[in-house]
Amino acid sequence: MKKLSIYPIIFLLSVHLTQGQELGRRASWQARISYPDGTTPGAVVQSVEPKSPLAEAGVQPGDKLIRVNGQLAADSEAWTEITYSLREGTPTELLLKCGVEEKTITVNLPARPREEHTGLDTYYESVLNDYGVRQRVIITKPQRKGKQPAMFFIGGLSCSTLELSPTATHNWAKVIRALVEETDMVVMRVEKVGVGDSEGDCSQTDFLTEMAGYRAALQVLKQKPYVDTTRIIIYGSSMGSAIAPTLANEFNLSGVISDGTFFKTWYEHMLEIERRIRQMEGDSEAEIVRKMNDIYIPLYHGMLIEKKTYAEVMNEYPALAEYNYHAPAHMYGRPVSYYQQLQDYNLAGAWEELQAPVRIMRGTHDWIMSAYDNEMIMQVLEKNGHQDHKLYQFPGLDHWNTIHESPTHSYRGQPGEWDERISRILVEWARELVVEGGG
Repeated sequence: MKKLSIYPIIFLLSVHLTQGQELGRRASWQARISYPDGTTPGAVVQSVEPKSPLAEAGVQPGDKLIRVNGQLAADSEAWTEITYSLREGTPTELLLKCGVEEKTITVNLPARPREEHTGLDTYYESVLNDYGVRQRVIITKPQRKGKQPAMFFIGGLSCSTLELSPTATHNWAKVIRALVEETDMVVMRVEKVGVGDSEGDCSQTDFLTEMAGYRAALQVLKQKPYVDTTRIIIYGSSMGSAIAPTLANEFNLSGVISDGTFFKTWYEHMLEIERRIRQMEGDSEAEIVRKMNDIYIPLYHGMLIEKKTYAEVMNEYPALAEYNYHAPAHMYGRPVSYYQQLQDYNLAGAWEELQAPVRIMRGTHDWIMSAYDNEMIMQVLEKNGHQDHKLYQFPGLDHWNTIHESPTHSYRGQPGEWDERISRILVEWARELVVEGGG
């Protein structure tokens, strides 16, 4: 009996040690620094906070950061990776060009401030995915006792953080803040591999690893003593909106809010995007057909169906290089393997099997996601007897939570407008699904 009694102690000790491991906190530059411009390496310092480590080391506006801990600031992707890799209290070596002079300095950068919300407790925790990578999760909880409804929040494709900076005013931050502060429920956000405090490199992370992180986080959320496991919904934006039904089915969630989604395979999706881009660029329909047949179909077929890198495809068809705007092994900052796995993942089938209530938002000026994909989802749900689904096509809204006068206006990067109804509808849907029992 004495021998057996040791096992629970060992088990409890191992659990305690695992849960006690802390992710290093991401550091702050305490400066405004422009991304590399894409033509030459280097990130340019625009301003430096007084009395910050950079200021005390003599860094001034106009200085150019060439390397950080030996990594070249080659482009925007490299700079994002560099910034996310900074850790509080860890010496950071900087190679700068100050005019024509070279300077090497070492600084200890401070931690980024953690989120604070009136009336909410905020927890910074971590989960270990099945690929051995620890990821940051941020949980906000209303300050009351008892089990509460919850939202599992996942973002889009990009390697951008879901953590809220105190000074963030962009429209995506407004959506995040509204869902965190105004839904009156527990909200869990998952930082991708290599993003925020998470370990790893987002630019090298494939689709299956990303899905493993979401699954690990949902398992943790459902074990929280303050969460009502019968009232957990999922909110997904962009790529997250297409993934949401899969997770809702696997974890028996009670509702899905899908914001800017697609339905078809990634191969079909990319061909439709290229066609829309050519139209917005003013190509004739005859020219679009030629480019689709001669350029984009061979390019994406080689990448997604034949499972080649862009570089391999272009080695076979050198003429494609003129039209390819992706990196040799990346698309939109993610590795080619991400999209090759995504191509084989049956996201449409998950919509077909979905039983949980569904709310879908699409902007009428969203040139990334097609209107027909959203209509197809409605048709599939109705065909399969789904009882509670709504599609709202928000007038003038683009893919980035901004109102524009046309899809082309958004495509050209023209300034748009914020509309409070964007976040208000999402908050009302969340309350409808779980807080007020509407789901």
